[in-house]
Amino acid sequence: MEDQNIKSLFAQAERKRQEIEQTYDRNSTGYHDSLATAVGSYEECRVLADRQSLFSPNEILEDITTGDLPYLLIDYHLGDLYTRTSNPDRQTALTRARDAYERFLNRLDSYAVLTGSSKKLNDEYNENPTTFSTISTTDFTARRAAKIENFKLEKDLKQKIDFLSRNPAYLSQDDDAIRDLHLANISLSTHNTFQNLESLNLEMSVLASKPPTPPPGPESLARDYRERTGARSGPDYSDRIDRPISELLAANNRAGPLLDKSGKPLKVFTLTGGRKQLQDGVFRSGHNLPTMSIDEYLEEERKRGGIIEGGGEASGIIAEPDEDDYEKGEAEILKARAWDEYVEENPKGAGNTLNRG
Repeated sequence: MEDQNIKSLFAQAERKRQEIEQTYDRNSTGYHDSLATAVGSYEECRVLADRQSLFSPNEILEDITTGDLPYLLIDYHLGDLYTRTSNPDRQTALTRARDAYERFLNRLDSYAVLTGSSKKLNDEYNENPTTFSTISTTDFTARRAAKIENFKLEKDLKQKIDFLSRNPAYLSQDDDAIRDLHLANISLSTHNTFQNLESLNLEMSVLASKPPTPPPGPESLARDYRERTGARSGPDYSDRIDRPISELLAANNRAGPLLDKSGKPLKVFTLTGGRKQLQDGVFRSGHNLPTMSIDEYLEEERKRGGIIEGGGEASGIIAEPDEDDYEKGEAEILKARAWDEYVEENPKGAGNTLNRG
């Protein structure tokens, strides 16, 4: 009966986990309900597996039946789901995830499933759990090569799992093929566990540097904290930049009415000038004001010769020749011929005798 319960619970947890992985809206109520159901089902599976002693440190991997191999992934799935929870205390959720990942690796290590690079990474994690990194080298080229190797390993495992999953007839004929599928899933989960532990360490280091929450106390202390941190919340928050008149008067001990009911002054105050005096006080010393109008400026520029009036060459406008003025046109032609003759008789550089050899 218990065996049937763990099978049904594990199948229910697997269905909910697949729904979670296919859901993109992590803020929806359905997502959180499925997440809570999956976590609860996996936790019950872990309790039943311990009660039935499905796994023992005195056994080897060959002693585990093919049907019980998927239960080795219970703690791995729990670690992944713990990191997806929206617990306000994020550090507690990450600690629970770390504990689940460690139980998963310790169980695989007791069955000698971890070999090669996985065994090496597990030893490095046990030495320094909080500073563990899958790529410990500081050389950029080596880190890039290690990342490419991890990507190839993950790709090969996914291709193997995909091939076995797409051939149910092959699996139904050979029990070893089903066992290979489960072991490939365990290998991929082991690879992902080390990647997740590295990300977990990075997130916990960020949480450790997070500023502390405001200390409990009177409302004034909370308001001072919001002002220091710039928090835009609380009943006392306001977008006003200037302080209200009441606060300004209270700061100068001028709160309250200035006159009583009979008109007698209650406080000492000074009568200011009229509106004209206030307007004159706007443009005080230090302001650069215009000293002349535009017409005065143009007149001054005209006197200094800064403005050219009229046409001709002085204005830069060259008038077009009048085609009807034959005498002027003939004079221009004769002048141009004389200049051409002069250029022919005196070629360029003819008068330069210094550079001749």
